[in-house]
Amino acid sequence: MDQNVRTMDWNVPITDQNLRTIDRNVTTIYQNLGGIDFYDPTMGRDLSYALYWLSIDQIPLTWRIEAVLMIIQVGYYPILAIVGVPVNIVTIHVLFYKDCGLSPCVRRYLGAMAVADQLVMILDLILRHIPIVYQEQFYFLVPIPVCNIHAVLLYAATDCSVWFTVTFTFDRFVAICCQKLKSKYCSEKTAAVVLGTVTVLSCLKNIFWYFMLTAHYRLGNTPWFCDGSIGVSDSHVWATIEFLHHILTPALPFLLILLLNVFTVRHILVTSRARRRLRAHTNGNGQCDTEMRNRKKSIILLYVISANFSLLWSTLMVYSIWNRLFNLGYDSVYLYQFVQELGFMLQLLSCCTNTAIYAMTQTKFRQQLKNVLKYPFTQIHQSIKFAH
Repeated sequence: MDQNVRTMDWNVPITDQNLRTIDRNVTTIYQNLGGIDFYDPTMGRDLSYALYWLSIDQIPLTWRIEAVLMIIQVGYYPILAIVGVPVNIVTIHVLFYKDCGLSPCVRRYLGAMAVADQLVMILDLILRHIPIVYQEQFYFLVPIPVCNIHAVLLYAATDCSVWFTVTFTFDRFVAICCQKLKSKYCSEKTAAVVLGTVTVLSCLKNIFWYFMLTAHYRLGNTPWFCDGSIGVSDSHVWATIEFLHHILTPALPFLLILLLNVFTVRHILVTSRARRRLRAHTNGNGQCDTEMRNRKKSIILLYVISANFSLLWSTLMVYSIWNRLFNLGYDSVYLYQFVQELGFMLQLLSCCTNTAIYAMTQTKFRQQLKNVLKYPFTQIHQSIKFAH
């Protein structure tokens, strides 16, 4: 590959149309040959190789952007794992075992979201993306025949993470907008049933990956991290199944969260005007203020979580749907591969940002989080003090 790069004629004019044609042709070759990433500017995901590409003056801007993202990923993914995994563990402990000022129903939803995020961090970040970035160190994974099982578990955990966010949004919608249904639906028991149902459906939905992919790891810079079964790339049946997969996660959740939040905002605006009129007539400020403050905190938590999900997932969602359409020949719009890399980085970031959201919006959670983080140091200090 290095020899080919050095002998390429970089004086040939490079246009967007030429790049699209080259990428389209090489993508077809790549799929037919089963996963050798010939056109990846950082093939092998090696830091020195990416730096070498950046040193070439006349490479396309899009390849240069991708090389920069690859270099960032060398440090970004390990740091994300080092910080995100323990933070999620602490969050799970606080939500399930500490009084953090949230109702049991909300704590169950948020706790389930934290567990799902932790599974995504392990299955996607640690066992998928880090080995791809550090291929030489993890090449031993290639002959291990478990990739399709890994894919089923990974996508099931991702579905749970996304749809738990939807169920939490719906629960808050019912609590705020449907007072008659609130007492029956917004309970810890109902939350357990809903979360269990979503988990089972997510596992069943993603079994198709076991048959669509082979058991061998690709460790390549592609949407699939396993080699595909024979004929899968060109099959309209499998393409339809995969397309529906991307619609159900995360396109449909994206729309549902947006609609539920719109309805919730509309209801809040109507009730707020009614409360202001009532307070003007009764001059009873104290109780209304307390209730509105509590509702405001709940709304802020809901909207920040929803906005976090929507913003960090949107890039990967658009690229995943486009990629499948592109493979079938629908190429009126072209997205370069660096869009996928950016999408992966943002999507994985979403799995460890909820803790910061809880800490910023919930006073009691923030205090409990501080107590848990300080606990080991407190114990060490007491042990040293006792020893002396």
